[in-house]
Amino acid sequence: MTDTESQQRQSPSVGGNIPEYSVEEISQGIKKTIESEFNRIRVRGEASGVSKPQSGHVYLQLVQKQHKLDAVIWRSRARSLSLLPENGGEYVVTGKLTSYSGRSSYQIIIDQIEVTGEGELLARLERLKAELTAEGLFEASHKKPIPILPEVIGVVTSPDGAVIRDIQNVLRDRFPRHVVVWPAAVQGPNCPEEVAMAIRGFNSLDHNSLVPRPDLIIVARGGGSVEDLAGFSEEIVVRAAFDSTIPLISAVGHETDWSLIDFAADLRAPTPSVAAEKAVPSRAETTARLYELESRLTKNLVDKIKRWRQRLQDLSRGLPRPDVIFAIPSQRVDHATQSLLSSMRGRLQADQIHLAKIVDHLRQPQIIQESEKRFSIAAAKLNRRLIKGLVESNQERFVLVTDKIDRTHDTMMQGHHQKISELERLLNSMSYEDVLRRGYAVVRDERNRIVDTRVKATEKKRLKIEFQDGEIGVKAVPNNQSLI
Repeated sequence: MTDTESQQRQSPSVGGNIPEYSVEEISQGIKKTIESEFNRIRVRGEASGVSKPQSGHVYLQLVQKQHKLDAVIWRSRARSLSLLPENGGEYVVTGKLTSYSGRSSYQIIIDQIEVTGEGELLARLERLKAELTAEGLFEASHKKPIPILPEVIGVVTSPDGAVIRDIQNVLRDRFPRHVVVWPAAVQGPNCPEEVAMAIRGFNSLDHNSLVPRPDLIIVARGGGSVEDLAGFSEEIVVRAAFDSTIPLISAVGHETDWSLIDFAADLRAPTPSVAAEKAVPSRAETTARLYELESRLTKNLVDKIKRWRQRLQDLSRGLPRPDVIFAIPSQRVDHATQSLLSSMRGRLQADQIHLAKIVDHLRQPQIIQESEKRFSIAAAKLNRRLIKGLVESNQERFVLVTDKIDRTHDTMMQGHHQKISELERLLNSMSYEDVLRRGYAVVRDERNRIVDTRVKATEKKRLKIEFQDGEIGVKAVPNNQSLI
């Protein structure tokens, strides 16, 4: 500012003795004053209103109680920083304080940023989270399914807090289950060790233990600050949750809170009450669902039976009636039966006739004798003729032929005699005389005809009874007449 300008501001004017400045002068003066007074400084505060537009710059406010300080990180510097501010984090920033004349405000241009207090804790948790993620502790492939209806539920929490009462109330309303509580500190320096010990303790139980082995574990605690929930983010707790063979639900804090155990658990619940809801189904909803499924199953079965019945009826229409199916085979059976019976009757009649002939021959032995006599006469004639011819032609040949004829005659006669003997034996065994010798008798009439019934006998005047040693004559007497 020149001396002339200074004299002009100090000279009286229409407005009195008040100096007059331009807007630009005020802005530049304030800028020079701020930058010369504070130069490079460090400021502690909580980040708020963090904005990261497409330009690459980062805009935020550092807040402490009711006081706010605008801050900016230029794009060129933001790319080289290992940590960028997040809302709610507490940081110590280093930079140059300056004014922004376009908005009549001042701000700090940040070139370094460090976490402090809660912000430092969050940064440590982020680093631990990154390490455990790299090991694969948070991968979804390691998650175990939550049982639909566990018999025993183990709860790791403080036995004196409201958390266990909330869990028990929800379980009682939805589906009562047996609850086993493993007391553990949920805040403070002992929290990580006791929570990890409780998780491992539940897993060490077996079915022979006095305390029943739970089918599900719930690690629960109410809401709190990041420092209050820090125990559930310790590595010992996270590894215990990952190593648990029992399915585990984490219910630490409220919905907006998070801990590293949430990532290692098989399921994360925003609150302990929600964890209890996820642990068991609603008994009323399950009952209604079962009734619905039963109704649907019954309806499906009825519909399927109706479809089968209709299908069967449709198929049966294309089939012939049973009487039509079996008519031709039945007719064939009838014909075959008739043919078989006729054939059997014919065969029986032929056998009867043949047998009658044999019997008739057996009853006439004179036929055999006559046949033998004719055979002898014919043989004698043949012999005379043969002998006469042979004698006349060749005496020697005659002798040979005569010997042959004799042998043949003897053989034939032996055969006939043997056959006659067999027939005689058969005749004797089948003759009625043999029957008479066994004590029976034959009744004949005057004409020597056999009388085989009582009625025929009463019709005859005279009868003859033949015994084995002879015959006697008798007279038939009707039934109504006495023999005396």
